[in-house]
Amino acid sequence: MPVQNKNLALLHRKEWQMMTPAPVASAAGSFIISPQSGNFNIAMFVSSATVQYLYHHDEDAFVQIPSAALAGSFGAGACGEYHPWSQNYTANGGSTTTVQVAAGTHNITGVAKGAIVEFISAAGSSGLRRTITDIDTSGGGTGNIILTLDSAVPVAIANAHTFRLLTGRFYVLSAGTLAANAYKVFDVATQTWTALSITNLPATIATDGRLVCAFNHNENFATGTATSGAASTLVVTGKTWTVNQWTNYEVRITAGTGVGQYRTIASNTADTLTVSSAWTVVPDATSQYEIQANSDWIYFLGNNAVTMYRYSISANTWTVLAPTTARAAAPGVGMGAVAIGTSGEPIWANESTIRDGRYIYSLRGGGSGVIDRFDIAGGTAGAGAWQALTLVNGETFTTGSSTFAMGRYIFIRKDATNRFFKYSVRGNYLEPLSTNLYPDGAALLGNKIWVKNYDTAKTIQWLYSLRNTGTELQRLMLF
Repeated sequence: MPVQNKNLALLHRKEWQMMTPAPVASAAGSFIISPQSGNFNIAMFVSSATVQYLYHHDEDAFVQIPSAALAGSFGAGACGEYHPWSQNYTANGGSTTTVQVAAGTHNITGVAKGAIVEFISAAGSSGLRRTITDIDTSGGGTGNIILTLDSAVPVAIANAHTFRLLTGRFYVLSAGTLAANAYKVFDVATQTWTALSITNLPATIATDGRLVCAFNHNENFATGTATSGAASTLVVTGKTWTVNQWTNYEVRITAGTGVGQYRTIASNTADTLTVSSAWTVVPDATSQYEIQANSDWIYFLGNNAVTMYRYSISANTWTVLAPTTARAAAPGVGMGAVAIGTSGEPIWANESTIRDGRYIYSLRGGGSGVIDRFDIAGGTAGAGAWQALTLVNGETFTTGSSTFAMGRYIFIRKDATNRFFKYSVRGNYLEPLSTNLYPDGAALLGNKIWVKNYDTAKTIQWLYSLRNTGTELQRLMLF
């Protein structure tokens, strides 16, 4: 007879494990940034405007990194997000099996060994991906850093060719009165911070906020081979897509004519995608494609306002969004915001009525029991639309709450109670997960939970939790 009890002693007991404590206690506004895919080894602990650490899951250890030196008044509203790709680098030479960059321009470290490299503007090699098998940071005395590829590309890498690495970036937004250096990005491969634009953001951030990126590496919601293409379209005859279901997603040409091109999808019919800017090379019947979440966008929500903002990585600009349906009420203290990617639900993955990759769920906080859902593809002209999803349970959430999404669940830590829940996006219901008997500290704003996968099949997952007003880090195995 199959075992139904998921809390069996010894085998399946829900037991919190003590991990290596954080080097400093969490404080007002401090938070954790961890990849939403759960597949990368590192997370960032932003403890203040000047002190940040990387946590390595494989070693269960923290290491301090160069200071972000964030402007503003670090505290309530400070937040961050992870993007799996590095910044773009420019080569100054190479071969079919090597890439070289000038030391001092792009100081790529040994962290990049084993990472995937994607070529962006490399004639004959654009769009191709390879793995870095070795890094010579001394460059044999040439003043270059040399990256060795696992297999040759068709055309030698030359001066001015651009590429990026699957080593990731951490985006961090400070709080208080915003000024230059309040929004920065940390490039993992080079271990450097870069200041970014704050134009069009609110002048002051003083209440809970979240940055959200919907894109995860290798998370594709549709793949195939085109039938034809035109200046701004891609046709896949035989598809039965719902009109405009792919609006604001991104299409990438992975092979054939036009390989390497990315475009935001402006609209779609039953079998045709219209992209937001014309193709450089028009796809044809040899062009293979994949549709994914938009890799260029990061959203900002919160600050006790219904207004939301969208950042373009490529343009380094913020846009104030005007959703077709506005959010019903402003998110308050203890709010959360997460993007749902691959849910694991067949109905959500149906390519003709796609739901995977389409929604941002936002816990409203402020002592309410409401989750609001933003439809990225909804509304007119891709403006998006909000919908309120009131929880039928009696639970409410306020200061000290944290959220993290994985698959079809949003994991929630309530207030400063150390009570944990999981919310099913498929069924729109909340169920209890666990209560950590170790007492939580005084409630603080800032997200402090995340999920890490320990195998590619996601059969082993751990929920990590950093204590409010403390250094204690614990984890719970999820089943």
